[in-house]
Amino acid sequence: MYRLVFSQVLQRLDAEAVHHFTVSALALLARLPLVKRLLHRVFAPHDPALRVTAFGVHFPGPFGLAAGFDKDAACAEAVAALGFGHVEVGTITAHGQPGNPRPRLFRLVRQHAVINRMGFNNAGAVAAARRLRRTRGVPVVIGVNIGKTKVVPESEATADYVASAKELAPLADYLVVNVSSPNTPGLRNLQAVSLLRPLLTEVKQVADATPRRTPLLVKIAPDLADEDIDAVAELALELGLDGIIATNTTIRHDGETGGLSGRPLKARSLEVLRRLRAKVGDRLTLVSAGGVEDVDDVWERILAGATLVQGYTGWIYGGPLWAAHIHRQLLRRVRRHGLKSVTEAIGRTA
Repeated sequence: MYRLVFSQVLQRLDAEAVHHFTVSALALLARLPLVKRLLHRVFAPHDPALRVTAFGVHFPGPFGLAAGFDKDAACAEAVAALGFGHVEVGTITAHGQPGNPRPRLFRLVRQHAVINRMGFNNAGAVAAARRLRRTRGVPVVIGVNIGKTKVVPESEATADYVASAKELAPLADYLVVNVSSPNTPGLRNLQAVSLLRPLLTEVKQVADATPRRTPLLVKIAPDLADEDIDAVAELALELGLDGIIATNTTIRHDGETGGLSGRPLKARSLEVLRRLRAKVGDRLTLVSAGGVEDVDDVWERILAGATLVQGYTGWIYGGPLWAAHIHRQLLRRVRRHGLKSVTEAIGRTA
């Protein structure tokens, strides 16, 4: 049914308009307690065999929503009720900003891909913090992804990230430093270890000072050279980070400028994951994102060493209950292999 609706209606509409409508509808759902709880009871992962613990946080299932959808922390509870094991909100910047000019979101339907050049459009850290302070009506693990405000010069980037961390780290189950989006000029330069070290050091001081010590991760691009991936991994170990998210979107594509996500990213994202696992083993939590479409992709990433897996573009093509379906199939996969828990599969082919 969803495929018919998508092919006959949704793909004919402006991609960003559909995105905003979906977020608004889910934000409304998040304010309907009885409906939200019913959906959560039916579609969220509840089986103990799917539970995962990463950096001290308990996840009901390993498959979550990547950053980029819920940019302002408006609908995380509704998203969790549809079957995601966690929701990463953002990217959120210290100061609100409109993002890049429209059009800035493009579907590549035949490739099951999307190109975006959104530019961190969001209402800012203070507004997001206000939403995150609301009492959660259903259990949901919320990660907060922070980035650099566009107008802030590179020389002041660390202070900008620290400002966001001070607002949001106390309210997050985990915090992510995003230095890998291609849509903020100069942002990817911050992946260089010489610039990344002081940035992560100061943000980590903020995260460590929260009442529960908020776990800190860094998100990297698939376009980094292998030696740069190794350098970031070594830095993460040196600084005592909790994990790495690999990967963000890629700029290696033809067509519209911006970051490409979806099926074409699958091979490189898996390659980066395997390289990271070989470098850090189980000393860091690895979160795999990029090109995840179905349970086979999720299972492959877990076997390759990912404790958590994230998707977003696949949701566009897979429909509202995409995550719930993946978690159900993942549970069958775990049982078929005679495992007591999905955690027993992590890194088996690494």
